[in-house]
Amino acid sequence: MATFKTYLELCRVSNLPTVWTNVLAAGLLCGADLTPPLYLLLAVALSCFYMAGMSLNDVCDLDIDRRERPSRPLPSGRMTLPRASTVTIGLFATGLGLLALAPHPRAVAAGLLLLLAIVVYDCRHKQNPWSVLVMAACRFLVFVVTAAALVGQVNAWVLMAGGIQFGYVVLISLVARHENSRGRPFPFPVIPAMLAGISLVDGLLLAAFIAIPWALASMAGALLTWVAQRHIRGD
Repeated sequence: MATFKTYLELCRVSNLPTVWTNVLAAGLLCGADLTPPLYLLLAVALSCFYMAGMSLNDVCDLDIDRRERPSRPLPSGRMTLPRASTVTIGLFATGLGLLALAPHPRAVAAGLLLLLAIVVYDCRHKQNPWSVLVMAACRFLVFVVTAAALVGQVNAWVLMAGGIQFGYVVLISLVARHENSRGRPFPFPVIPAMLAGISLVDGLLLAAFIAIPWALASMAGALLTWVAQRHIRGD
């Protein structure tokens, strides 16, 4: 029987604050009236997409994880393959269902594009050296989905912010590949710190283009990610 923590590990929930700050940045930069209910709706919807992507990643990488990461929920036997598949489908469906409640119908179309990018990455990333670009595109699409859901279009500010995060995620991926090629981890947890840094990037964007106090929310997201990763690995 899988424990609640096993589900949290499968879905890498420690990284969810970075999604929440992405939604905050995109929502404010697109010029929408980002009320708390709307923010919560999109934050939960895109969290579902993120968790589904992480679950699907473990489903697709099961054979590799049996050799390289045997402690993960699936190869360790703490989670069954059918249950992980059910979790993945349920989270994707929930995410799309929540997007259908957004102010603009383009939210669902943008959500389907994000879903496609996630599936392509998870199913093909081990065979494709350029897969880091697809993963970065998934993060970029979080900004696109948020703006499409709120105002029905994506302005230059949102494209800029998403593009910066695209480049930052590519950097994280390249550093992670270098760490794996070393055969031993860095003495400092570089990747967890860089993952938490996604929220700090959002904070810098909000401070520069919206208002400095908004950066405090992103700093809180980075701190929450860092602390959560001490209990549930996010890489």
